[in-house]
Amino acid sequence: MTESLEKKPVLLGLTLEELKEIAIDLGLPAFVGKQLAGWIYGHKVNGFEQMTNLSKTARERLAANYEIGSRAPVDAQYSKDGTIKYLYQTAKGDYIETVYIPTPDRATLCVSCQVGCKMHCAFCMTGRQGWTASLSAADILNQIYSLPEREKLTNIVFMGQGEPFDNLDNVLRATTALTAEWGYAWSPKRITVSSVGLAKGLVRFLEESQCNLAISLHHPIPSERLKLMPAEQAFGITDVINVLHQYDFCRKDPVRRDVPKQRRLSFEYIVFDGINDSKEHAQAVVELLRGLDCRMNLIRFHDIPDTSLRGVNDERMIKFRDYLTNHGVFATIRSSRGQDIFAACGLLTTKN
Repeated sequence: MTESLEKKPVLLGLTLEELKEIAIDLGLPAFVGKQLAGWIYGHKVNGFEQMTNLSKTARERLAANYEIGSRAPVDAQYSKDGTIKYLYQTAKGDYIETVYIPTPDRATLCVSCQVGCKMHCAFCMTGRQGWTASLSAADILNQIYSLPEREKLTNIVFMGQGEPFDNLDNVLRATTALTAEWGYAWSPKRITVSSVGLAKGLVRFLEESQCNLAISLHHPIPSERLKLMPAEQAFGITDVINVLHQYDFCRKDPVRRDVPKQRRLSFEYIVFDGINDSKEHAQAVVELLRGLDCRMNLIRFHDIPDTSLRGVNDERMIKFRDYLTNHGVFATIRSSRGQDIFAACGLLTTKN
């Protein structure tokens, strides 16, 4: 059992109103809460002594009762392609992995939301790790807050360890801090949340967030998807698609072509040899996604131990991509990054 490192309540992840309430509870003016938000989310300080426009009394009371919640990475691995995988320790003493992916035109951070995962997808090392805990909003945000390259970030994807909809309260709290004016003030279009499509979280996410949504599809036929993804049993992919059809903001405005989409909808599809890579599978994908304005991200499978699953060659990937695009589903092949440090899709694990 891990030993908690958390000594005091943390401020990272709290809303402006919550920070104001803390100030008042400490006998300080409410505006100190706004100053706190500015220092934490705007200046990203690591200690109360850095909050120079707060009185000495305010800094002392805050330091006696709270922590900011920042915690630097404890380890890093560097890929030959420039990808960096960071190991963070959570406030409760567990470990998670976070992947920084720079390209010439953007810098993306792949963040985790849980220690392990309950979904047990057949192709994922995180699922094999099992589930230990859900991260707090502070632990989610700290992956960004304490990132050495944080000032270079352009995009964030919730595609690391864990299922975001299984920890939706804290994921939404984190994305709120990232997008609110009192927080990081990012556009929600810079953030993508990926999910297998859990029923309990899908509608709530669509109602309460404007961030982009990515659904882990991986097979268009429910009975075959179930063999890869046990979550299909509880809430199937056809149910997910039916929910998405109810939200107009997942598609372009049918009348006003000049109106931009409020968010982007995408699907993730790892291509497996002999499992989901045939023309019939591509036809089934086209039929399943008919009527949705979306894109498909095709992903290369990265071998993991003790599995019969195998990836396909580039020729097969391109053929599958071209069929989808030529039949109304815009598809791209995602570049594989960080495979040499086990940072690529499906390889994250802190089991050891």
